[in-house]
Amino acid sequence: MAAPARYSAKKMSKPVHFYCAAPEAKHVSIMGDFNGWDSHAHPMTQLADGSWRVEVSMHHGHHQYVFVVDGKHILDPRAQGVTRNEKGERVSLIAVS
Repeated sequence: MAAPARYSAKKMSKPVHFYCAAPEAKHVSIMGDFNGWDSHAHPMTQLADGSWRVEVSMHHGHHQYVFVVDGKHILDPRAQGVTRNEKGERVSLIAVS
């Protein structure tokens, strides 16, 4: 007899909204440990006020990320913290619960 599946918050994912104020930018995306640091995986959509938005499905835990604004890495001023990635670069930090 197989054991019933156990609930695990780490297996759950939830939508997380990110916003980036870059009204003059031509292209904005977000990259982080949740998408293999792929700057093309989550392009952001520009809103009428000039800010950029994306919804990313994320698992429970702490995640590192940066915005990519016209090819330049930008920290998120709304991030819950700043840390360093494995390359020693400063990146934004978010906790998802």
